[in-house]
Amino acid sequence: MNAAGQNHPTASRPIVWTIAGSDSGGGAGIQADLLTMHDFGVYGCSAITANTAQNTLGVPAINAVADAVLQSQLDALMADLRPAAIKIGLLANTGQVRLVAGFLRALSARGERIPVVYDPVAVATSGSRLTEDTTAAAVLDELLPLCTLITPNSQELGWLAEVEADTAETILAAAHKVRGKHASALLVTGGHFEIEPGTTADLLCRGSGNVDDAVAEDWLIGTKIDTPHTHGTGCTLSSAIAALLALGYPLKDACVVANAYVRRGLRLGNNAHIGGGAGPVGHCGWPDQLEDFPRVLIQGSEQAKKYGCYRAQQASRYAAEFAQPDSHRLGLYPVVDSVEWIEKLARAGVRTLQLRIKRPGDDLRRQIEQAVSIGRDYDLRLFINDHWQLAIECGAYGVHLGQEDLQDADLKAIQAAGLKLGISTHGFFELLYAYQYRPSYLAIGAIYATNTKDMSGQLQGPEKLARMAALLPGYPLVAIGGIDLARAPVIAATGVGSIAVVTAVTKAPDYRQAVKQLSTVLENN
Repeated sequence: MNAAGQNHPTASRPIVWTIAGSDSGGGAGIQADLLTMHDFGVYGCSAITANTAQNTLGVPAINAVADAVLQSQLDALMADLRPAAIKIGLLANTGQVRLVAGFLRALSARGERIPVVYDPVAVATSGSRLTEDTTAAAVLDELLPLCTLITPNSQELGWLAEVEADTAETILAAAHKVRGKHASALLVTGGHFEIEPGTTADLLCRGSGNVDDAVAEDWLIGTKIDTPHTHGTGCTLSSAIAALLALGYPLKDACVVANAYVRRGLRLGNNAHIGGGAGPVGHCGWPDQLEDFPRVLIQGSEQAKKYGCYRAQQASRYAAEFAQPDSHRLGLYPVVDSVEWIEKLARAGVRTLQLRIKRPGDDLRRQIEQAVSIGRDYDLRLFINDHWQLAIECGAYGVHLGQEDLQDADLKAIQAAGLKLGISTHGFFELLYAYQYRPSYLAIGAIYATNTKDMSGQLQGPEKLARMAALLPGYPLVAIGGIDLARAPVIAATGVGSIAVVTAVTKAPDYRQAVKQLSTVLENN
């Protein structure tokens, strides 16, 4: 069984290409790429740009292949093994940059939208230069606009931007200079600089794909792993991201999971016996422990001041460590839009409920007051969706907020009032971000497609849910989105202690029977 938790034939696996150099020492280049792709359960193909003579001590020679040789490999792969994603590594000269850029332009002209991850390999871990100085201009002018993501380290970022990039401020400035007006995202890897002692920091700059939209800047922070065996980390990271994109992961999720995969390899890889220099990073399977995942920096935290992204307005409302519910297993969690449903379900024995009124009228306060009163009468864990000010004023048990609400809600006020806090998340990145607040629970969704909200592009499925649940054992987690009685056993088996439902109860022929059946599923897991 592969690291993605699937055991299926090669033909059904997504195909991912690596266009990169061959490392005779086996630690980087296509060798590291193919090992990584195997770990993620995709089928790897390679087009070799150069046969490098290298070992753990250095790179004595780089033998670039002729353009015709590279083109013939790409043509052969395209004729039979079409990619779901492409990773690009070492391009040894300007001619290769232009050849690969031309190939990608031809794909785009045919309407093929294939994710492309480019690791602009310029300097090896040993310090050896791996490409011509003139290549940088061709990368910026011709290749970068065709890429989904580029993943330079700080040295490669400085090479592309023609500036020093070794502090938070200079890295941010260089990243903006390199990215320019392009829609491509950029992930600056942090193995070559240190903003805080004992930590590493990767900078992820991403937009919506529209060049006129604002760019989101996120720092991914991790504890530095003390090991000299880091050969091939850049190759491994970029090929992991490409594999995850081929598997359908959103870019920001692919970046944090790939980051964790590399960190797991640094932590567990036992390569001290390989060669006399820096051994290769380990390839140790899917990252399943929280310690390997990065912390997504909150821009309202004190720590953000060190990373050039501190926002005082958010800081005035920032809070962490909210009160926990009386159990990490919240059980059946219906989300309803009326006080009437709150009372009916309370009488049916439901203990955890959410009042979600998306089109509030003049009587919103009255409805919340009535719901809170019912909650007290039945000792409910009653969460009010969105309307946190009224929830505080009416003395509610808790508040539920979406990711976008975290920028505007006064979390300090919610915390000071003693209310519990639930936060919606959609994937690994948002889960890691929201976890920094230590809310009372984290909701993960949408697991399946739902009629109540269009969540296309953010569907998690039970496999991803299980992986996220494994990172936070014993923490209150809620699965939400398209879950009915038939699907509930699979979801309950992932380890979450609660299932949120809407139509599975409110549209059921007999809501009391539906409550009883769904509750039994959760109680049996």
